Amino acid sequence: MIIAGIVGGLVAAPFGLIDWMAIPKGTRARSVGAVHGLGNVVVLLLFAWSWWLRYGAAGAVTPYTPSTLALALSFAGFALAGLTGWLGGELVDRHAVGVDDGAHLDSPNSLSDRPASENAASS
Repeated sequence: MIIAGIVGGLVAAPFGLIDWMAIPKGTRARSVGAVHGLGNVVVLLLFAWSWWLRYGAAGAVTPYTPSTLALALSFAGFALAGLTGWLGGELVDRHAVGVDDGAHLDSPNSLSDRPASENAASS
């Protein structure tokens, strides 16, 4: 399943980059998208490293207990994927990137309790 996730992430990455490049420069949505994308690159690296450690330990298909480092990398990747997933939700739901031509590209963070139509810079 780790490999399936890595392959899925690699397939999704070019489309995410294309979407990110379409966001106007200087907007909050572009910076959120950059953190989202770079964070997902780190997630892929953490899971790839964890898989490599597991594959090296298993040798073939024999059962084994993953090393502490392999597990720690997986847990760190999972936690970071949660954060980057939330940022992706911010892009789609809060900023309406790729959803609405009248997107709120500079809307404040959803945790701020301010409306999306408010400009983050005006606060």
